[in-house]
Amino acid sequence: MRVASSADWRDALPFDTPVPAADVAPGDPARCSGCPAEVAAWERTALFAVKHRHPNHHSGFVRFYCAAHVPAVTPPPPAAPAPVRKARAPRAPREQTTPQRRVVEDKPRPVCPDCFIEVSATGICGMCGERIA
Repeated sequence: MRVASSADWRDALPFDTPVPAADVAPGDPARCSGCPAEVAAWERTALFAVKHRHPNHHSGFVRFYCAAHVPAVTPPPPAAPAPVRKARAPRAPREQTTPQRRVVEDKPRPVCPDCFIEVSATGICGMCGERIA
Protein backbone atom coordinates (compact mmCIF):
# COMPACT_ATOMS: atom_id res chain seq x y z
CA MET A 1 0.00 0.00 0.00
CA ARG A 2 1.33 3.41 -0.93
CA VAL A 3 0.57 6.32 1.36
CA ALA A 4 0.37 9.61 -0.53
CA SER A 5 0.27 13.02 1.07
CA SER A 6 -2.89 14.99 0.54
CA ALA A 7 -3.13 18.23 -1.39
CA ASP A 8 -3.91 20.36 1.64
CA TRP A 9 -3.35 24.08 2.19
CA ARG A 10 -1.61 23.30 5.49
CA ASP A 11 1.17 21.36 3.71
CA ALA A 12 2.43 24.59 2.11
CA LEU A 13 2.90 26.37 5.46
CA PRO A 14 6.36 26.49 7.04
CA PHE A 15 6.70 25.18 10.60
CA ASP A 16 6.63 27.65 13.53
CA THR A 17 6.30 30.72 11.29
CA PRO A 18 3.30 33.09 11.64
CA VAL A 19 1.51 33.64 8.33
CA PRO A 20 -1.55 35.92 7.87
CA ALA A 21 -4.59 33.66 8.08
CA ALA A 22 -6.50 35.57 5.40
CA ASP A 23 -3.74 34.76 2.87
CA VAL A 24 -3.67 31.00 3.46
CA ALA A 25 -7.23 30.20 4.59
CA PRO A 26 -9.77 32.89 3.73
CA GLY A 27 -13.24 32.45 5.18
CA ASP A 28 -15.49 33.23 8.11
CA PRO A 29 -14.25 34.73 11.37
CA ALA A 30 -12.35 32.30 13.61
CA ARG A 31 -11.26 32.09 17.23
CA CYS A 32 -7.77 32.69 18.57
CA SER A 33 -6.18 29.66 20.24
CA GLY A 34 -4.77 31.82 23.02
CA CYS A 35 -7.86 33.88 23.86
CA PRO A 36 -10.43 32.72 26.45
CA ALA A 37 -13.63 31.06 25.20
CA GLU A 38 -15.83 34.10 25.93
CA VAL A 39 -13.91 36.33 23.49
CA ALA A 40 -15.71 36.78 20.16
CA ALA A 41 -14.31 35.37 16.93
CA TRP A 42 -11.76 37.46 15.02
CA GLU A 43 -11.80 38.38 11.36
CA ARG A 44 -9.27 36.36 9.35
CA THR A 45 -7.35 39.52 8.50
CA ALA A 46 -6.53 39.98 12.22
CA LEU A 47 -5.36 36.37 12.78
CA PHE A 48 -2.12 34.55 12.09
CA ALA A 49 -1.87 30.86 11.15
CA VAL A 50 1.03 28.97 12.76
CA LYS A 51 1.91 25.40 11.88
CA HIS A 52 3.28 23.51 14.88
CA ARG A 53 5.24 20.26 14.96
CA HIS A 54 3.53 17.16 16.31
CA PRO A 55 5.34 14.12 17.76
CA ASN A 56 3.13 11.57 15.97
CA HIS A 57 2.08 13.32 12.75
CA HIS A 58 4.78 14.48 10.36
CA SER A 59 2.46 17.10 8.83
CA GLY A 60 2.01 18.89 12.15
CA PHE A 61 -1.09 20.93 13.06
CA VAL A 62 -2.22 24.55 12.44
CA ARG A 63 -3.67 26.98 14.96
CA PHE A 64 -4.91 30.55 14.57
CA TYR A 65 -3.62 33.33 16.88
CA CYS A 66 -4.46 37.00 17.32
CA ALA A 67 -1.64 39.57 17.36
CA ALA A 68 -1.49 39.49 21.19
CA HIS A 69 -1.03 35.70 21.38
CA VAL A 70 1.04 34.91 18.30
CA PRO A 71 4.04 32.79 19.40
CA ALA A 72 7.55 34.10 18.90
CA VAL A 73 9.46 32.72 15.94
CA THR A 74 12.03 30.21 17.13
CA PRO A 75 14.94 29.45 14.87
CA PRO A 76 15.39 25.76 14.02
CA PRO A 77 17.88 23.92 16.21
CA PRO A 78 21.38 23.72 14.71
CA ALA A 79 22.26 20.47 13.05
CA ALA A 80 24.35 18.14 15.14
CA PRO A 81 27.96 17.96 13.99
CA ALA A 82 29.00 14.78 12.27
CA PRO A 83 30.82 12.37 14.57
CA VAL A 84 34.57 12.41 14.16
CA ARG A 85 36.03 9.06 13.28
CA LYS A 86 39.25 8.07 14.89
CA ALA A 87 42.01 6.89 12.62
CA ARG A 88 42.65 3.22 13.13
CA ALA A 89 46.00 1.54 12.86
CA PRO A 90 46.38 -0.52 9.71
CA ARG A 91 45.82 -4.21 10.19
CA ALA A 92 48.58 -6.69 9.77
CA PRO A 93 48.11 -8.72 6.60
CA ARG A 94 46.56 -12.08 7.23
CA GLU A 95 48.29 -15.23 6.26
CA GLN A 96 46.66 -16.68 3.23
CA THR A 97 45.84 -20.23 4.02
CA THR A 98 43.92 -22.53 1.80
CA PRO A 99 40.76 -23.75 3.43
CA GLN A 100 40.84 -27.38 4.45
CA ARG A 101 38.48 -29.37 2.32
CA ARG A 102 36.71 -32.41 3.49
CA VAL A 103 37.34 -35.42 1.40
CA VAL A 104 34.34 -37.67 1.11
CA GLU A 105 35.15 -41.09 -0.17
CA ASP A 106 32.64 -42.33 -2.66
CA LYS A 107 31.92 -45.87 -1.67
CA PRO A 108 30.38 -48.02 -4.33
CA ARG A 109 26.72 -48.50 -3.55
CA PRO A 110 25.09 -51.87 -4.00
CA VAL A 111 23.13 -52.40 -7.20
CA CYS A 112 20.12 -54.68 -7.59
CA PRO A 113 21.16 -57.59 -9.89
CA ASP A 114 17.67 -57.74 -11.49
CA CYS A 115 16.76 -54.04 -11.91
CA PHE A 116 20.27 -52.51 -12.10
CA ILE A 117 19.22 -49.69 -9.73
CA GLU A 118 21.23 -48.47 -6.77
CA VAL A 119 19.80 -49.75 -3.53
CA SER A 120 19.09 -47.40 -0.62
CA ALA A 121 20.74 -47.68 2.77
CA THR A 122 17.99 -50.03 3.94
CA GLY A 123 19.28 -52.68 1.54
CA ILE A 124 15.91 -53.23 -0.15
CA CYS A 125 15.46 -52.54 -3.89
CA GLY A 126 12.90 -49.83 -4.52
CA MET A 127 11.65 -51.45 -7.75
CA CYS A 128 11.37 -55.15 -7.06
CA GLY A 129 11.63 -55.29 -3.24
CA GLU A 130 14.50 -57.80 -3.21
CA ARG A 131 16.84 -57.59 -0.23
CA ILE A 132 20.44 -56.95 -1.25
CA ALA A 133 23.14 -57.74 1.27
